[in-house]
Amino acid sequence: MALYYDLPVFRDVYQLILLLFAYTREFPREYRYTLGQDIKRDSIVLVRSIYRANKAKSKAEYLEVFLDDFEVLKLEVRLCVDMKILSLKKQAEVAGLMESIGKQVTGWRNASR
Repeated sequence: MALYYDLPVFRDVYQLILLLFAYTREFPREYRYTLGQDIKRDSIVLVRSIYRANKAKSKAEYLEVFLDDFEVLKLEVRLCVDMKILSLKKQAEVAGLMESIGKQVTGWRNASR
């Protein structure tokens, strides 16, 4: 079993967290402490799921939780774009990372079944 912080999916999720933290810093004050905080919290939850999945014998359960939380984060990012809080360029950068993460976790889940 690899250490969770050596996993490529962990590194990508960590990059996503850093990106989202930087982008939420630029949110208008009205959204910084509501939607911005939710995005930060929900992105950190993803790391916890990776850690738990990596150490568990039954990984599929934790990877399903990850994918559920990941969909919520995708919705929050989409909401930011629709409300013009996040530019399309920034959304494209986030979406590229999110697509890679989604493929990795889905593959991991399917392999662990």
